[in-house]
Amino acid sequence: MKNSILSLFILVSTSVFSQSTDYNVSSYLTEGTKAPNTHYIGEAWLNAIIHDDEELGYNITKATFTANSTLDWHKHGTAQVLIIVDGEAYYQEKGNDPIILKQGDVIKCKKDIEHWHSSTKFSDVTYLALYGGGQPTSWTEVVTQEYYDMIAQKLKHN
Repeated sequence: MKNSILSLFILVSTSVFSQSTDYNVSSYLTEGTKAPNTHYIGEAWLNAIIHDDEELGYNITKATFTANSTLDWHKHGTAQVLIIVDGEAYYQEKGNDPIILKQGDVIKCKKDIEHWHSSTKFSDVTYLALYGGGQPTSWTEVVTQEYYDMIAQKLKHN
């Protein structure tokens, strides 16, 4: 009887504490894929860490832009949060002055607010972008190289 109880205990313990290999594990450390050169100037790599997950309802994308690269003006149908992982970025919302974001900075852009963000003139940037799933980005206006250079010069003197 003692052996039966001991065997049952071992069997139950083993099944309760064994690990499943059915996990879907990805990494934000991978560079991602080079983005097609639309809606931005320069070079960018995107890693869709979480994309259109119905249960979560939001996306997480890791983006890396080389120095002197910029996204065009755009807006999202949900709020967006940017977490600067490495480097420096320019960020501007329509009607507001541009700012520089640095490693460790977190900024939230409200739903339907037109904005743009980019690497700085001399620094690459890597950030995590968190935003709602299911609604595509609305691209509104091109950020020209001349405008980007003007912002870079303005922020250089501040």
